[in-house]
Amino acid sequence: MKTLPLGVEPVVAPRHTFEENRSLIGLSHAEVAEKLKEIGIPEKQCRMRAQQVWHWIYFRGAKNFDEMSNISQDMRKKLAEHFDVGRPQIIEALISKDGTRKWLMKFPDGQEVETVFIPEGDRGTLCVSSQVGCTLTCKFCHTGTQRLVRNLTPTEIVMQLLVARDYLDEWPSPSEGRLVSTIVLMGMGEPLYNFDNVSKAMQIVMDDNGINLSRRRITLSTSGVVPEIYRCGEEIGVNLAISLHAVNDKIRSEIMPINNKYPIHELLTACKNYAGLKNSRKITFEYILLKGINDSDEDALELVRLIKEYQIPAKVNLIPFNPWPGSSYERPSKTRIEKFSDLIFSRGISAPIRTTRGEDILAACGQLKSESEKVRNIRKH
Repeated sequence: MKTLPLGVEPVVAPRHTFEENRSLIGLSHAEVAEKLKEIGIPEKQCRMRAQQVWHWIYFRGAKNFDEMSNISQDMRKKLAEHFDVGRPQIIEALISKDGTRKWLMKFPDGQEVETVFIPEGDRGTLCVSSQVGCTLTCKFCHTGTQRLVRNLTPTEIVMQLLVARDYLDEWPSPSEGRLVSTIVLMGMGEPLYNFDNVSKAMQIVMDDNGINLSRRRITLSTSGVVPEIYRCGEEIGVNLAISLHAVNDKIRSEIMPINNKYPIHELLTACKNYAGLKNSRKITFEYILLKGINDSDEDALELVRLIKEYQIPAKVNLIPFNPWPGSSYERPSKTRIEKFSDLIFSRGISAPIRTTRGEDILAACGQLKSESEKVRNIRKH
């Protein structure tokens, strides 16, 4: 992977703002073909032309129609008159001292979202947002202090992956050895409250005629929208991560109000019945450790008991709390975190401690968008 200095990254994506209603990104094969038909391309050609355009967008990363060399000049001109395959405006492109990258993107209506890439050697994970703001009010999450503005469209969700691959110089799409090897839907927002758009976007990402990312390389993280968990297993079939963060309804409802609607029993029942679940394909339980709230030995043992009682093939992802201004929570000591992990490991369940990444560029878990906005506002004064 190319080494770039900490700070602002060179902008390689076009600076112009794409027009949402003109963009062919985020549309299915059939929808692209229908768009072509609407501008007068003969119906018999539409399917073939749509396949060509799809290949250029998702396999070669084309940002304009002039790049599509196997399409006639007249056809390219006609496409450019009506459609767009460009990128959103990149407000900031930052690189952390640990190699984490963060992009702040602005969409045509002025709304912004952040996308984070976390490298691991010659591969890495892209953390994708699904909403502007968040409808949930999880007490430990700074992103949750923002009001929900709107859902992201399939175009805007897919666009985050395209921008990351632009910056990582990952076109044409490699069949193996990808830098963006995994996608996690755990950026801004609750993806299951934007299910239809997230589902459509992931179907495009998984399509074997384009990006061709396996569903086993995609993880959707939810705070526990139980009805949509069943839909997710049946309709998308990606890996599932559950933001659990407590082992009883009293504490979980205090820090995650969604638990009042979907308590732990309903949530774990949905996990147990998640389509395709087996020992080789486990559910991840995310657990943010909050000092004096959910980090006791008893909490660790109860977490193990629940996983075994509901017979869920699972692993636990322990996340030390990332402090932010105004939060009343604290991160437990290193010793306490390690003891919590050891108790779970000793009972046969994997419980690694997540290494905090990207704190210096405000890209760590729970920091997205709110802190960046604050820093940018300070810079203006």
